[in-house]
Amino acid sequence: MKDKEGKAPSATMERVVERLYKAFVKVAQNDGAPGPDGQTVEDVKKSLSKVIRELERKLVAGTYQPGEIRRKNIPKAGGGERGLGIPNVVDRIVQEAVRQTLEPLYEPEFHGSSHGFRPGRSCQTAIREAHQYVSEGYDWVVDIDLEKFFDRVNHQRLMAVLGRKIGDDRLLKVIHRMLKSEVVMPEGVVVRTEEGVPQGGPLSPLLSNIVLDELDRELERRDLRFVRYADDCNVFVRSERAGKRVMTSLKSFIERRLRLKVNEGKSAVARPRERHFLGFRLEDETPDGEVDIRLSKRTCERIEARLREMTPRNWGRSIKACVEKLNTYLQGWLGFFSIVSEREVSKLGSLDAHLRRRLRAMHLKQWKRKETMRKRLERLGVRGKTARKVLYEGRKSIWALSISSAAHVGLSNRYFTELGLYSLKENWSRKQGSVVVPTQMALPLG
Repeated sequence: MKDKEGKAPSATMERVVERLYKAFVKVAQNDGAPGPDGQTVEDVKKSLSKVIRELERKLVAGTYQPGEIRRKNIPKAGGGERGLGIPNVVDRIVQEAVRQTLEPLYEPEFHGSSHGFRPGRSCQTAIREAHQYVSEGYDWVVDIDLEKFFDRVNHQRLMAVLGRKIGDDRLLKVIHRMLKSEVVMPEGVVVRTEEGVPQGGPLSPLLSNIVLDELDRELERRDLRFVRYADDCNVFVRSERAGKRVMTSLKSFIERRLRLKVNEGKSAVARPRERHFLGFRLEDETPDGEVDIRLSKRTCERIEARLREMTPRNWGRSIKACVEKLNTYLQGWLGFFSIVSEREVSKLGSLDAHLRRRLRAMHLKQWKRKETMRKRLERLGVRGKTARKVLYEGRKSIWALSISSAAHVGLSNRYFTELGLYSLKENWSRKQGSVVVPTQMALPLG
């Protein structure tokens, strides 16, 4: 419901205050690192009633002032760094309470093709919608990269948009103060914030969607098919010519109207199979003409690098402990990437095989001496003659031995299954509720 001026009656500071305890529960669930004041979630919990009462008083009186934000740079998948802004725990509570107050007002009005940070939506729903468009013949993509989006949001424009729906000046002032919070850089320098929405706070994702909803509406007005996940936006058209025309006009709209910057070096008009979107790639050149959801090259490189990190030769604990650690990572990874098409399952099988080989190498390294290796392999069912031939004929590295017939028989696939190792290929099949028929292709010993 809105009043005569279009304001939402529920967007008040009193509603924010009512949600402070509930907001703390959410902040505590997410935990997270301390902000510049050094307080942890547990520290705040010890005096929660006092903290909430003080926040209530300041928020209602209009005297609440957010503290500084700690900047932390994390590596981006495509190279470079992304800056996270980590607020103090008490400020995260206020941000979360504001988010819980505003989200029910904005969420019903957001566009259906916006998938980022929204209830019931995810990267997977975004990819499925993109897959649908390519399958329908919209097989050119206008891939728009917004340069440092979170650092470049114009505060004046954002506050003007919020002011159309929020009638409580106290709430608007609190949001404005949050946007203007000073930032403690990694080297300790404190800088003022003139633009941007710091990533890392509970309110930032909602504010980013509010900013980019205007882009969604413009795309809808032009009757374009698009998918947006936060600041990643793909527009799907039927020809390269149409794509170039859309790119030119959208660049003008984004830079003049939204006052944001399009990264021309990373944006492109191309076939979907030539681009990556949210870790996936849409492949339309298949034997049966169906569009496949594949893993992007970058995704494959990242999981391979992560598995290398998690299986070092100098692992000082049991292989069982390593497997348990791997399983946690692999289950989470497949939970995200399980929507890949069946033709991509061979890649999952290759990852399984490569991981087993690395674990074999770890085993052999832990056994150290060749004589110990021989005895252990014989206990695991390898014939003595085979073990001696593999181990003693010529000089072989641990990595070379890990793919030998002796290692493959003694430390078999079944051995790792009984050890509890999570299989990407087998669990993909279980998630689909069917058994995958192996493709006729040569795979390395796994």
